[in-house]
Amino acid sequence: MIKAHLIAAARPNFMKVAPLYHEMFGQDWCEPILVHTGQHYDVNMSDAFFTDLRLPEAHHHLGVGSGSHAEQTAGVMVAYEKLCQTERPDITIVFGDVNSTIACALVAKKLLIPVGHVEAGLRSRDWTMPEEVNRIVTDSISDALWTPSEDGNKNLRAEGIAEERITHVGNIMIDSYELMRPSIESTDVGREFGFKYGSYAVVTLHRPSNVDASNIASDLVTTLIRLASDVPLVFPVHPRTRKNLTSFGLLEKLEAAPGVNLTEPMSYIRFMSLVRGARLIITDSGGLQEESTYLNIPCITLRPNTERPITISQGTNRLAQPEDVGRLVDEILSNQWQNGVRPTLWDGHTAARIVDDLARRMEVTT
Repeated sequence: MIKAHLIAAARPNFMKVAPLYHEMFGQDWCEPILVHTGQHYDVNMSDAFFTDLRLPEAHHHLGVGSGSHAEQTAGVMVAYEKLCQTERPDITIVFGDVNSTIACALVAKKLLIPVGHVEAGLRSRDWTMPEEVNRIVTDSISDALWTPSEDGNKNLRAEGIAEERITHVGNIMIDSYELMRPSIESTDVGREFGFKYGSYAVVTLHRPSNVDASNIASDLVTTLIRLASDVPLVFPVHPRTRKNLTSFGLLEKLEAAPGVNLTEPMSYIRFMSLVRGARLIITDSGGLQEESTYLNIPCITLRPNTERPITISQGTNRLAQPEDVGRLVDEILSNQWQNGVRPTLWDGHTAARIVDDLARRMEVTT
């Protein structure tokens, strides 16, 4: 029986872990073992997602918590090394680009444990983003690189990665949506706010480049208040965003603005129900760029670059600066936005392809 550690760390990764856990759990040749590093510890950012995604309580909880990039990465490395020394897996599977991803990959590689990376090959080419460093280092040391799109394959080849390490499997985030589709579609969170289907915008902001500087955050708040006169906004506020907006004296301004609806972070099912019913999305998230493309919902991404360019070339996403948002919203509301297509292998069967590839790599007879 092959023991596979699945590294669950931050909220965006839980949706990637769940489909693979469920697919592996049904096999007679492997044992999926959930390792929660504790990088996100807020109930709404962690426990609720585990419940929604039908994940059991993690087999191991490293309890690292928050801290600087160095503190968090080092804390995960120390804790995960101890776990591997007492319960050595046959493979460590990491997801995405968070600090726990690179930390666990480094530990496993130095202990001569094979490493698989789900969502490999994504590149923003922006070295100011910590996630970009995490992606590139993780990919460079991983034995199996499972990519969501063909541009990921091209990026890895350009970096000299051997072809046999690369397998295009599709987007595992879509697996989570399809797994939870009945629950998502039987819930109407937009209506709870008094909105009809397709009549509101969803806003999410959490990246340091948008919420850590008071002048930039102030410009964004002014933009959102102005937009709310054209289309009502529902804004689930990330904990660190709420903290910063409060310290900048901007939270009360948003709360008092007509058409702006602030709410706490939501569980996966409730949030995807909200997104599904939206007319448009304004975000700086990575995952929402993909989910909006899959659902064919216009998405404005408040970033100068993206590691998911396929959501622009094939999907419904566009990059923007705050001063662009009003014009782009007008395009959406006047039905001038591009129609997207679903990229290849974004079909809800990515986890199955990963399991098949893993069996081949581990030389398992199924």
